[in-house]
Amino acid sequence: MNHHFVSMGTVVSLSGDLPERATSAVENAFADLDERFSLYRPESEASAIARGDLPLTRASQEMRGAYELAQSWRVATEGAFTPQRPDGVLDLSGVVKAMAIERAGTVLDEFGATHWSVNAGGDVLTRSAGDAAPWVIGIVDPSDRDALLTQCRLGPDARAVATSGIAERGEHIWRIGADDTFAQVSVVAPDIITADVLATAILAGGRHCLELACRTWSIEVIAVTRSGSIFATDAFRTTRPATR
Repeated sequence: MNHHFVSMGTVVSLSGDLPERATSAVENAFADLDERFSLYRPESEASAIARGDLPLTRASQEMRGAYELAQSWRVATEGAFTPQRPDGVLDLSGVVKAMAIERAGTVLDEFGATHWSVNAGGDVLTRSAGDAAPWVIGIVDPSDRDALLTQCRLGPDARAVATSGIAERGEHIWRIGADDTFAQVSVVAPDIITADVLATAILAGGRHCLELACRTWSIEVIAVTRSGSIFATDAFRTTRPATR
């Protein structure tokens, strides 16, 4: 079964053995987070904080928890990932979409689904049934959006993949320092929050953050530079269709 809907400004796709009632519950999980955290909604809690109408110290527990999560990743990535925009506005979008994907996965598990994928704008979380084929996820070539750069297999120990890049949305990542080496970064990790945060952090922090991430976390990475050269860890070296 496949199901699609739009949330958080992107298309969310569900695939697998989906109980029919689960799809509406997943939509609600995304909608609830979007209503609270979207800076495009004037009535949202995030917008109230951005306007100065609501101090973060008086915000909801969910808002404060997301902020603490983002801050912990800022420290872990030595500032490459940050919840603050350059103008000082608190923007938790860097963790909220991954939180929504993670919550969607929990909903599917609670409904008894055993083989599923949640894809929100190219960031994917999966669960594989024991006797089913692993999920194979394609990663788009940043120089040709109609072609695949490579693919990866997701299974019990590497359930998530996330990609951050400039090809589709332009320079929307707040880079630190002068290192703008990478045009696209994809990270495979055991969970979607780690994958999503580190893809963003490596794009923002460049080679230093790439080296830090590979030393610190159990991940696989493929990163494309602005000139078209590619850095790939072992799993991607064996699946990449071509070298550059």
